Formats: sequence, C-alpha cells, structure tokens
Amino acid sequence: MFPDGLAVKSLEDVCEPSLDSRVSLSSRPDAEELDTTLARRLGNFVEFEEGDARNPVFFPRSKKWAITLLACYSTMIAASTSTAFNMGFTTLMRDLDCTDLQATVGLVVFTLGFGLVPLVSSSLSEEFGRQPLYIVSAIGFTCMYILIALSQNIQSVIVARFLQGSFGSTYATMVNRRGLPMSIFSAAALGGTGLGPVVAGWIELNPKLGWRWIQNCGACSLLVPLIMRETRASILLTRLAKKIRKESGDRRYRARIEDERASLGALIFISCTRPIHLLFTEPVVSSFSLWIGFLWGVMFCMVEQVEKFHTLFRDLHHFNVGQEGTVFASMIVGTCLGFASNFYQEHLYHKYVERKGPEARLISACAAAVMLPLSMFIYAWCSFSHVHWISLVIALTIYIWATFIVYLAVFSYLADWCVPNHSAHLQMFAALGYNWANTMFALIATLMVPIPFVLYLYGPAIRARSRFSRIVMERA
Repeated sequence: MFPDGLAVKSLEDVCEPSLDSRVSLSSRPDAEELDTTLARRLGNFVEFEEGDARNPVFFPRSKKWAITLLACYSTMIAASTSTAFNMGFTTLMRDLDCTDLQATVGLVVFTLGFGLVPLVSSSLSEEFGRQPLYIVSAIGFTCMYILIALSQNIQSVIVARFLQGSFGSTYATMVNRRGLPMSIFSAAALGGTGLGPVVAGWIELNPKLGWRWIQNCGACSLLVPLIMRETRASILLTRLAKKIRKESGDRRYRARIEDERASLGALIFISCTRPIHLLFTEPVVSSFSLWIGFLWGVMFCMVEQVEKFHTLFRDLHHFNVGQEGTVFASMIVGTCLGFASNFYQEHLYHKYVERKGPEARLISACAAAVMLPLSMFIYAWCSFSHVHWISLVIALTIYIWATFIVYLAVFSYLADWCVPNHSAHLQMFAALGYNWANTMFALIATLMVPIPFVLYLYGPAIRARSRFSRIVMERA
C-alpha cells in the first residue's frame, strides 16, 4: 500500500478505460519529454485503492445525484433557450429591423454550436478535466443571455446565439450514465425544449416586455462551482501523481494516462474523425444517426409551424402568441409519458438482457417506431380549421412521447455497445401545405419503422461483425 492511500501497479496490471484504442504507442512521450531514467523504468503507476473516497466511482450517492441533477438542470436550461428564442421573433424583427430569415438564423446557429463544439470540448475534458469545462461553460452561457439582450443589431444576436449554443453543449455531452440518470437527462433535454416557449410566449405577448426579456439568466453558473466536482478518474490520478512526485522527489510514480494519452491535437483529431469513421463503417451507428437526425429535424419543423408568423395554430385556429407558446406544454406532457414508460422498459430490459443482450433496450423503441408515423399522419390530416385544435396537440404529444423513447433507447443501446438549409422546410410548407408536407414526414418515418426491429432481431450478428464493438468488448 502506498503511503498516500494509492495502489502502485505494473503496466500489465493497470486497466485504464480512458485510453483510446485508436491512439498508437507513437503518441507516448519519449525520453526527452520525460527523462532518460524514467523512460527506461516506466511501470510504477498509481491507482485508487478499492473504496477510496477520491475515486468518482465511490463518491457518496448524494454527491453523484447532485452532480447528475445539476447536469440535467443545465441541459434543460440549454434546451429551453434553444426554442424560447423563436417566440420573440415579432418584437425582435421590429426592434432590430431584420428579416424573418435573419431571425431564423439565430435559431439555427444555436444548434450548430451545440452540435459542432463538443467535437473539441470532449477532448479538452480529457486533457483538463470536466469540472473546469463545466464552470467556464456555465459562466459563458449566462453571459450570452446578457449579450443577446443588449444587442443592437441582428449580427450581434447571431454571434451570441452561436456562442451560447457552444457553451450549452457541455452539459448534454458529458452525461453517460444508463438507466434512471439517462432517463432524467433525456427528460430534461426534450422537456426543456417545450418549457422555454411556454414561458416565452406570454412574455412576448406582454407589450411592455418583448424578446429582450425572454433572455432570462439561469442560475446554473452560481450552482456549478458549489456542486460540480471532477468526475474523470484519470485527471484525479494525474493530479495525485504530480503531488506525490513533488512531495517525494521520486519521478517513478505516475498515472498511466500521463504516458499513454495522446497529445491534445491528436485527441481533437480523433474526436472529430471518429464520428465520421463510425458513421460510414458501423451500420448500427449509421441507422441510428439517420433516425435520430430525422426525428430531431422534424421536431424543429413542428416548432417552426407553431411559432412563426403564419403558423398552423394562428392561421387555422386564431391563437395569439401566448396561446401558441402554451401549445408546447404538449412536449412536456409527452416527455412525462416517455419518462414513465421507461420504467416498464427497464423492467423488460432486466427480464430479457441475459437472452437478448443490449438489444433488450430496443423493445420499447419498436413500439415507438410505429407511434411516430401515426402521430405525423394525425398532425397532417387534422390541419383543418373545422377540426378541433386539440387533435394537433394530441399528435404532438404522441410524437414527443415516441421521440423520447427512441432517444433514450438509442443512447442507452450505444452506451452498452460501446442542418443544412433551415429555411427550406418553410418553402416546402408554402408549396405543399400543412397536410401534404407533414404527410411526407410521416411517410419517411414509416420507411424507418423497421430500424429498431432489425437491430432487435439481428443486433448480435451485426455487432459480431463490428471491429469497433470487438475492441470495446476486449477492453471491457
């Protein structure tokens, strides 16, 4: 036992899950980067002893839940911010003298930053840890609220929205627990998308408020430094190893990740290229990416139909902007239904996991695959003024319910197994009308119904032919 409470192990005895299987030994430091003696004597690595309270695996249950709920809360704030912005289009275009297209760009760039920046930030978390990224992101995300509210032109708003989406992406990309924590995270991500417009619609309706007041600052930046702790074990071991070397003067003691971690540039390169590599080489990733991407795109199209000037609810049922925002409560209800149904999915998973393996997580997704086109057909063919508006709200609820099930199933399954032109859809609705445009979405969703069924039935055979899956299983 090492005096500091850490175990000292040889290279053969250390299993470090943070190491990337695609990083070659050529990325290891050479003798000049370390020192000649250490380069010859690599092999004394520090690890946590079983039950060490400093190991994130053995954090108290209360601390684990506090960190998880903080990340979920921050994700909910980011999700609500992404859609609440649209509710203020009327006063935004009036105050900044901008076009509808320019205002729409403000919506698009948020999701662009949300999707692109994690390719780099995930690598930064491996180099510097998760806690610093959480703190910087929380402060930056909150500051962007202020910058947007004080902007005097649409260009400043667009830049601030991109940066806000970039900062907000941190929380959505660092929650990787399965089961209930992942279910809560999914509820925050989808439910937050509906929560923002519900509040923002009534703010926009008040003539004394308007779009600037929609930019309300969340309190996440105040909570993060108080609650967030470093949860990457390799970073904690590196810090402890450096402390031991400094106090003892013995440079033999190191965290294995120090010697086998790639350079930051290599990590960023791997992080940026791996999604593309998996997308084109792994059928499971390809099919799920297509499915999730389509569902997310359709959801934002529905958001546009509810929020724009000439919208389905305003044109057909004469809703005001506050009532239009309240329509998004259906997304919250759909999320709650999805969250509740996940308990039954977890029961099915534990019942069939020994026989079916990870594919047991896709049972509910098979039902959701049928619900999705059904909800789209209802939404398409209830888009008449003589049909009660509640039918559209029911269709939205079913769609979000099914999307939640798919979203959670896909990420749980992948965890076990391991917008080009945003204005184009507006032109499509103008040309085809609400009925046929939404029918087209429903038909595409119908074509995707077989995806979870095929993976449920033939998933083991597909995974057996996957090189990436074999590497993961060998390292497990």
